[in-house]
Amino acid sequence: MLRTVEPEWLDTLEASDPRARRSRRELRLINFVMGNAGSVARALGDALADGARIADLGAGDGTFMLRVARKIHPRGRRVELMLVDRTGVIGAETTARFRELHWSVTPLAADAIEWLARVPAGFDAMTANLFLHHFEPPALRRLLALASVRTRVFIACEPRRSRFALAASRALGFAGCGPETLHDAAVSVRAGFTGRELSRAWPATQDWKLKEGPAGLFSHLFIARHREAV
Repeated sequence: MLRTVEPEWLDTLEASDPRARRSRRELRLINFVMGNAGSVARALGDALADGARIADLGAGDGTFMLRVARKIHPRGRRVELMLVDRTGVIGAETTARFRELHWSVTPLAADAIEWLARVPAGFDAMTANLFLHHFEPPALRRLLALASVRTRVFIACEPRRSRFALAASRALGFAGCGPETLHDAAVSVRAGFTGRELSRAWPATQDWKLKEGPAGLFSHLFIARHREAV
C-alpha cells in the first residue's frame, strides 16, 4: 500500500464544534486501543532525569501526554512540558492534573514547524503521537531536521500502514464512532508508516541511534536517540 496524505476532517473543524469535541473523545479511545501511551512512556521514561524538558508536537488537548505522564509518574521525576498544537485547546483541568504529577505545563498555540524553526535547542526529548502522518515528505523531512538539532531524544508513535489496520479503521462504526472519526481513521492509516520510512526521513548522520518498527497491530514506533543520550 503506497503512502498517501489527505486532509482529515477534524483539522477543518473549529475546536468548539460539537463534531470536533466528539472526534477528540473518540480519538482518546483509539489511542487506548492502540496502546500508544504505553509505547511512548516506555521509550520516554528511560530518557528522563529530574527536571527534564520535553516538547510534545501536535499535542491536541493534552490528554495523551497526561496518560504518558501518569505511566511515568511513579519514578518521581519533575518535568517541564511544552504542549505544541495549532488549536491550543489544553483545558485548565488537564493542566491541573499535570501539576499533581509534578509536571509543569506550557500550552503553545503554534504550527509545529514554525515553532521548531525559532525555538532554541536544549530539549531532553520531543514526542509526537499520531501527528507525523499529516506531513508530505518534504515537510516531514523539514520537521525532523529541525527537531534533530533541538533535542537529544525524539519519539513518534504513528499509524501503522497495513491492510489489516485499514480494515480495522473501517470497523470503528461498530464502536459508536462518528463519521468524522471513521473518515479520519482510514485517512490516517493510508498516510501512516511502515518499514524504515521515518528513519530514512531523519537527517543522515552517525550521531544518532535509530529504532523503528511495529508497536502492536496498529501502531508504528520511531525512536531517535543522540549517541550522547544512549
